[in-house]
Amino acid sequence: MADPVTGALVGAAFGEGFTILHEAVRNVVGQAIMFKSILRDLESTLDRIAPQVQKIKELNLALHRPERETEILTEQMKKGAKLVRKCSKIQCWNYCFKSHYASKLSELNDAIETFCRVDLILQIAGTGLETLNKLNQNTSIALETSAKVDQNTNIAVETSAKVDQNTSIALETSAKVDQNTNISVETSAKVDQNTTIAVETSAKVDQNTTIALETSAKVDQNTNIAVETSAKVDQNTSIALETSAKVNQTTTTVLETDAKVDLVLEGVTELRKKKFGFRTLSCAVSRPRDYIVGLELPLKELKQLLSNKEVSLLLLTALGGCGKTTLVKMLCWDEDIKGIYGENIFFVNVSQAPNLKVMVQKLFNHNDEECPAFQSDEEAIDQLEQLLNEIRQKQPILLILDDVWPGSESLVEKFKFDIPDYKIVVTSRTAFPRFPYRYNLNPLNRVDAMSLFCYSASLQDRDESSYIPEEYIEKFVSGCGGLPIALKVIGGSLRGHLAGVWLSKLTKWSEGHSIFDSDAEVLDCLQKSLEFSADKTILKEYFMDLGSFPEDQRISATALIDMWTELHEPSEKDVHAIANLHELHNRNLASLVMTRKDATQIDDYYNEDFITQHDVLRDLAIHLSNQEPVLQRKRLIVDISGNNLPKWWTEQKQQLINARLLSISTDELFSSSWCNIQAPKVEALVLNFQTRNYALPEFVEKMVKLKVIVVTNYGFFPAELSNFQLLRSLPNLTRIRLEKVSIPSLCNTLVLLRSLKKLSLFMCNIGQAFGNSTIQVSDSLPNLMEINIDYCNDLVEFPGWLCEVLPLKKLRITNCHKFPLLPERIGNLTNLEVLRLRSCTELSKLPESIKSLHKLSILDISDCLSICKLPKHIGELHSLTEFHMKECLRLRNQLPPSIMELQQLKLVVCDEERAKLWEPFKEFLSNLKVKVAKKDINLNWLPK
Repeated sequence: MADPVTGALVGAAFGEGFTILHEAVRNVVGQAIMFKSILRDLESTLDRIAPQVQKIKELNLALHRPERETEILTEQMKKGAKLVRKCSKIQCWNYCFKSHYASKLSELNDAIETFCRVDLILQIAGTGLETLNKLNQNTSIALETSAKVDQNTNIAVETSAKVDQNTSIALETSAKVDQNTNISVETSAKVDQNTTIAVETSAKVDQNTTIALETSAKVDQNTNIAVETSAKVDQNTSIALETSAKVNQTTTTVLETDAKVDLVLEGVTELRKKKFGFRTLSCAVSRPRDYIVGLELPLKELKQLLSNKEVSLLLLTALGGCGKTTLVKMLCWDEDIKGIYGENIFFVNVSQAPNLKVMVQKLFNHNDEECPAFQSDEEAIDQLEQLLNEIRQKQPILLILDDVWPGSESLVEKFKFDIPDYKIVVTSRTAFPRFPYRYNLNPLNRVDAMSLFCYSASLQDRDESSYIPEEYIEKFVSGCGGLPIALKVIGGSLRGHLAGVWLSKLTKWSEGHSIFDSDAEVLDCLQKSLEFSADKTILKEYFMDLGSFPEDQRISATALIDMWTELHEPSEKDVHAIANLHELHNRNLASLVMTRKDATQIDDYYNEDFITQHDVLRDLAIHLSNQEPVLQRKRLIVDISGNNLPKWWTEQKQQLINARLLSISTDELFSSSWCNIQAPKVEALVLNFQTRNYALPEFVEKMVKLKVIVVTNYGFFPAELSNFQLLRSLPNLTRIRLEKVSIPSLCNTLVLLRSLKKLSLFMCNIGQAFGNSTIQVSDSLPNLMEINIDYCNDLVEFPGWLCEVLPLKKLRITNCHKFPLLPERIGNLTNLEVLRLRSCTELSKLPESIKSLHKLSILDISDCLSICKLPKHIGELHSLTEFHMKECLRLRNQLPPSIMELQQLKLVVCDEERAKLWEPFKEFLSNLKVKVAKKDINLNWLPK
């Protein structure tokens, strides 16, 4: 039952609405479990506003004002009561309706809070302004009356002056009368002498007497006017005095009202401080307003990381549009976090062009401190440290630095101080390597993505006449890839449309149209991740090249390195391509998955590593590449479904294209029937296919500038690759990478490739190709410096001709489990610098001739389970700096004494048992570090 006291407090219509809603909330809060938290918040809000409503009612009664200010909120409360009762009927499995009603309850709670925070304050301010307006009106009336009083007084003064003037005239006339009388007496004595003059004088006397009488009448009239004016003056003076008294009374009322307004505003401000726990100044954290799903677990994990005493700076990183800012706002509003940091939670947006002095000034202003005019960044930081030390005395400090761009890492570090319980959370699209503690926010899972999309498209509000098929929804959600910004924008664009519009958009997607063609907001958001500094603009080219590989497939790290080195930044050791690969990874534009954590970067060993990329990012790379006309693009990416070649390809018999990079992907239905094209400028060719048989297109033969070719079979079974001999005529071909193919004629083709520098074979059937060869290659491959053979399980014998490739510097034979031994002729490869034989489980020994490899700096026999001893003269490898021998389980005997001659040896990576074998040699090898590798059990190396 509703609280009768609360109902009496608010009274009237508002009290009725309040009581109905309050009663509904109390009755349902225990039943609607999935809305319990929201209903508790709503109940708490209602309890808090009751006293304030009572004050407003008292003021309204005192001022005889109607209760119109609460009418809107009263209606909302009555509707809210119906909404609350509906919530108790929602089943927990109905996530669409659950999210809908949860949103509606939050909107109701927000509406009540907004009324108290905004509407109520504005209404109070409006009342004050109305009072001031009436005061101004009364003052104007008083001033007008006073002006009229002054005007009448002036008239009275003027009238009095005229009376005096007339009196003077009358006196003068009277004197003249006396004078004339005297003249009459004199004239009478001289009657006889001048009778005519006397008569005339008498006439003048009569005339002057008349004038005097008229003047006297006017004097009497003016006197009456003066008396009346004086009476009016007295009357106006009384009115003015009464008006003045009323003005004084009104002024007193206004001052009292103003004091009450200040009191109410002060109370509201205090209420906000108690409720929200922060001051509404420049560094305050706004409450996240968006519909939020999928961030509960990340919030929990973020709080757990933040609670670690060793963590003073935590980096939250993710792709743009994943919800980083929303998550940190949730963190700041979390009750546990507010309980720890209280009002010492500061939110500063850093952005692309940060101004450190302005950032510090905001922090000073937020803390009600007088902000000095900083002369330099150093002075600003010094002053900030003093401020933080001061406010730290009250509570711990949490500083949020939001949206930090690449290049601003050093600025972030300036905010690091040796202050107890002071922590910084940084959000960025880039995973800065210098910050060791980080949290990677992933895209939404399918359930959360579906919930966000349905909410954005308002599917819960649709009736049966506007039914959207479930398969449509699934396809759109899948196409957005769990990216919140895409789910919101795409869902919002479809809101209210019929199923036909949905189908039309899906059809366009299936025909090759991009998500970015119609939704600029997603494009704008993601393109911000591609804004690089002047010295990093090449990264955009690297990123766009990623679109050359199929959707939802792993990309070999070495394939990308080969392609990037030849296309963009040629270097002997691929150092630029490798550095930029890590840069794309750090910027969350691609994910580098390393399958072996113990592999060092000295050898740039990435053969077993691969790249993955979000589908939306791949679409972005292709979208950016397709901005020019097809034949003019420098990066041409072609996806062929079945045998349906693009229209531009079949319009003419020979198409001349301008691309430097050509990528062609086909599916399992493709029949290898090519139309001819001319591609004389192509330097990198990427061929992706899924069929059991695949023929290189004949137009490859004329790609005279071709430097690197990557052929990848994404089908389940190895494929027979034909037309490989077409590569013989390519004078500039330096790198070949083949994956999951079989090539019977491999050796006969290779000997004619005099420019070839690197050959990589991954999961290929090469036993037949290498085993039957009798060719002489001593001078045929003068530039071949690197051979990688990985996961080629039919390699049962080392190809003898490889021992004649004297320029060879790097030889890697890894994960070839049937490979038994190296021939003695391996000693011929005197230029060899790197020899990796890891995970060749049947390899039984290393030949003694290995001692001739005097340039060898890295030797890797990790996971070679059958090797039981090392060569006797291994100590003659005087250039050896790095030796990997982890999990060589049969290698238990004492190491050969010549080991102590390895004076250049700096690093040995092994397991605990093998580490004991090195103990006797440590005193002879002063620079040696024996690193015990942790067991690295993962399935990253398995095909997806």
